[in-house]
Amino acid sequence: MNKFKHGAGLVFALGFLSGMSAPLTAAELPPLSHSLTQQRPQPAPGLKLNDINGAAHDLAQLKGHVVLINFWATWCPPCRREMPSLERLTQQLKGEAFSALAVNVGENVDSISLFTSQLDTDLSFPLLLDSRSLTLQAWKVAGLPTTYLIDKKGRVVARAIGGREFDHPDMVQAIRALISK
Repeated sequence: MNKFKHGAGLVFALGFLSGMSAPLTAAELPPLSHSLTQQRPQPAPGLKLNDINGAAHDLAQLKGHVVLINFWATWCPPCRREMPSLERLTQQLKGEAFSALAVNVGENVDSISLFTSQLDTDLSFPLLLDSRSLTLQAWKVAGLPTTYLIDKKGRVVARAIGGREFDHPDMVQAIRALISK
């Protein structure tokens, strides 16, 4: 067994076990940050997945847009907590050259649908399925949630590990700066 598969298995086992305990209260949830770590631009790995409705999505088709890609799972407390802020960001940037993609790792449509039905808002961005966790290695995802920011040329320019408050003014400003380039 290679090191990556072993580590991914551990991540999912911990997620499964955490799902067996009582839900966390808002006060117990981990705090969300509002920053991304800038990096030297490099070509984004390929990403072709279907969403929960079966529609195909291909990152290559989004060149010319700034794209925020969020890898997440329903059992992950910070992932659960950041989803509403990703929707608010999507609404704030509606009509601009921006797209958000949320890649669910290792789960099925039923689990995702149950989670989204518990939210106070509907999600307007695509929820992509990676039920076999095949994208994790290509994207070098070490933990959930992990977020990448892709510029209009299709290059990864920033990333973050851990929960984020996506609609924080600093985050919105950074994304709009990329859109205007």
